[in-house]
Amino acid sequence: MDTRLLRTFATVARTESVTAAAERLHLVQSTVTAQVQTLEKELGLRLFDRMPRGVVLTGAGREVLAQAEAVLEAESRLRAVAASAGGAGGRVTGRVTLSAGETLVSARLPGVIAALRRSHPEVEVDLRTMGTAAAVAALRTGELDVALLLEDEAAFRDIECTPLAREPLVLVCAPEHPAAARSATDSPTDSPADWAELAREDYFLHEQGCSYSDRFVERLLTAAKGAPPRITRFGSLEAARSCVAAGLGLSLLARANVADALAAGRLTEVPGPRFPDVTVQLARHRRRWLSPAAAALTTELPRHFPH
Repeated sequence: MDTRLLRTFATVARTESVTAAAERLHLVQSTVTAQVQTLEKELGLRLFDRMPRGVVLTGAGREVLAQAEAVLEAESRLRAVAASAGGAGGRVTGRVTLSAGETLVSARLPGVIAALRRSHPEVEVDLRTMGTAAAVAALRTGELDVALLLEDEAAFRDIECTPLAREPLVLVCAPEHPAAARSATDSPTDSPADWAELAREDYFLHEQGCSYSDRFVERLLTAAKGAPPRITRFGSLEAARSCVAAGLGLSLLARANVADALAAGRLTEVPGPRFPDVTVQLARHRRRWLSPAAAALTTELPRHFPH
């Protein structure tokens, strides 16, 4: 049996959507549908009920899913063993698939991958940008080996999450923005802003689903008296940084994402209530084997985060 059919089936089962599965597998929807139908024909079972809002596993489909994931896990182990056996001198080889949100992809992971290439040149890292929900689903289907989640609390029945580090956050604005005057020692308004004052500002934040941005918005809305704060959410950190640097408003970002701009004077820190650092969680599937390549990556990761 072609294990690609099993991987496609497992991805559709976990996402409950042919469209979402096609995006994750980088296939067109018709190919995903055809592969599922081929598997159903081979097994002589209907694996999904087609509903208006997506697909739902049948009773037989749930049983097949457990076995399919076991086969995919065995395939992963086999490939890793074959790759390691092919390397001379006990070198670590193979491919590891890692995901993280844009905050970490842009600030931390280039250094991790560069260091891994020096220490283990035969390990290839496939890096993907995903939020928490997508990463957890991809870990379940075997699409990912390891994921980094920016979540203070991460509890999943089948996903093991280990706190790796704390990522410092900072509230920033352009030097010419009125909020920057609070940092000037000779300014009559040099007292730090409180939450009620911050709620009156304009904000450019990372997209919905970013844990620290979502919590910040909740706090602003709680503190707002009268009209809610004007908040624009972007799928790109660079877009948020650019709007803030142009003097259009404020943003809460990881300090690592704005360290260069702060040092160069393009942005400045806004004095005010301190927002807690966010936890970086290292996530992997509880039942899946950690390949030598993935183990090498997880060993390298902590060296590139603040402690």
